[in-house]
Amino acid sequence: MPALERMSPTPDEPWDKIITPRHGIFLVPLRELWHYRDLIVLLAKRNITTQYKQMVLGPAWFVIQPLLATFVFSFIFGRLAGLGTEHIPHYLFYMSGIIFFNFFSECVNKIAGTFLRNATLFSKVYFPRLAVPCGQAITNLASFGVQFIAFLIGLAYYLAKMRFFPDALHPVHLHPNLYILCLPLLLIQLSLFGIGAGLIVASLTTRYRDLQMAVPFAVQVCMFASSVVFPLSKIKGASYVSLLKLNPLVPVVEAFRFAFLGEGDVTRFDLLTSFVSSLAIFLIGLVIFSRVEQTVSDTL
Repeated sequence: MPALERMSPTPDEPWDKIITPRHGIFLVPLRELWHYRDLIVLLAKRNITTQYKQMVLGPAWFVIQPLLATFVFSFIFGRLAGLGTEHIPHYLFYMSGIIFFNFFSECVNKIAGTFLRNATLFSKVYFPRLAVPCGQAITNLASFGVQFIAFLIGLAYYLAKMRFFPDALHPVHLHPNLYILCLPLLLIQLSLFGIGAGLIVASLTTRYRDLQMAVPFAVQVCMFASSVVFPLSKIKGASYVSLLKLNPLVPVVEAFRFAFLGEGDVTRFDLLTSFVSSLAIFLIGLVIFSRVEQTVSDTL
């Protein structure tokens, strides 16, 4: 049944606007999203405020969490397991993978609960439901920015050490290059992958609630099925490396390391394949999400 924005005061006065269900396979309310851009920004601010409200350290957890993960991975995989990172300091190697994986995992985990966490809001007021995932993506970009600054600080430290205080026993080889300019493209590709996967899961959880429990575990498995915690050069067998590169996250991380650190096993074909896969997942997510949102109030 169509929803009406406001009641007409007299029978003869026409409606200001009639909201009707959208029809078609791929209809995304881009114009409506632009009109509700202030709401998207407000949702992003709300996410940050509620996430770190009544916490002693507050937004500092943006940096503390990846730093702790970097220390743990460096100790377990770098020292105990002996998975060296060539001539790249452990901090830079693990941090470069963790900040990208955190962005991806936050997109999937937070967007996956879009319908379930906002069921009451969706049933009471109309606005483009896609505004909620967009707001969450902006929140994740903010946390990525803070973590990226922490990575740059470490990179500047090791570049200065390599230049002015070289250590013959523990040499450091870092070669940042002009591919750094491709960082926005890598973020766009990873955003497509993370948001698309999150939209698919969000749509499926309206019918299969068990996915709420399975998604966090699957995302963690994805981290170990990529090059976040170990270099691809440590994998024996080209077939296994090619299999791992089917994960769209792997070429993004490897390209980032190649651009900022000068070390990374990635080709243009890998990046193209990853982008096509990410775009396909994103479009599939949009299609499913746009269809589910029209009847989600009846299933929740």
